[in-house]
Amino acid sequence: MMYHPGQPQAQLTITFNSRSATVSTPVKVAVIYYSSTGFSAEIAKEIGEAAQKAGAEVRLLKVAELAPEAAIASNEAWAAHAAASAGIPVATPADVEWADAVIFGSPTRFGNVSSQLKQFIDMLGGLWAQGKLANKVYSGFTSATTAHGGLESTLLALYNSIHHFGGLIVSPGYTDPGVKFVDGNPYGTSHVSAQGENPIGEATRNSARHQAERVVQIAATLKAGFAA
Repeated sequence: MMYHPGQPQAQLTITFNSRSATVSTPVKVAVIYYSSTGFSAEIAKEIGEAAQKAGAEVRLLKVAELAPEAAIASNEAWAAHAAASAGIPVATPADVEWADAVIFGSPTRFGNVSSQLKQFIDMLGGLWAQGKLANKVYSGFTSATTAHGGLESTLLALYNSIHHFGGLIVSPGYTDPGVKFVDGNPYGTSHVSAQGENPIGEATRNSARHQAERVVQIAATLKAGFAA
């Protein structure tokens, strides 16, 4: 699924927290994620919709699955999500090159990103060598089974790669206290799934929306500055 902001505009003004940035074309946002049982996918969709509403042109993309079919089939939730998300386009390095801002998402895997997302990032070496990953906005989101299952460390690990890119990390911090002191993760949106028993709630959705809006606003400001 891809979201589009409608007809191109001669100028687009993006306002967030009473600050505005005017760009000649919409900010391009790629939301690139891995999800096994659907929690990260649901956050990705929320972020994509919020970014679109904030005025961005959005591509919602999953990374390629690496797990064997037998492993997927052995987990009912995993198999169901694989079938439900079959129509989501698979991300390529060209999508990162296209974007002004990239929001990566992954469930926690031993305090790190999933192997599926890591493989995708490792495929970006060609763009990195050409300097085409630099000066873009990046952000991240995650989910885990338990409250201390590596939510913060996963995002910090993700952001290590962004430093190598020469990218600009836009984390939510506590820029919206009413949202972030509820969500509690300054590094990015995160959710505790509790073995699939805890659905995505309003606290996570509010955090996702705020993060998307902030990414679009900062990316628009940066894009306008480069164009000046």
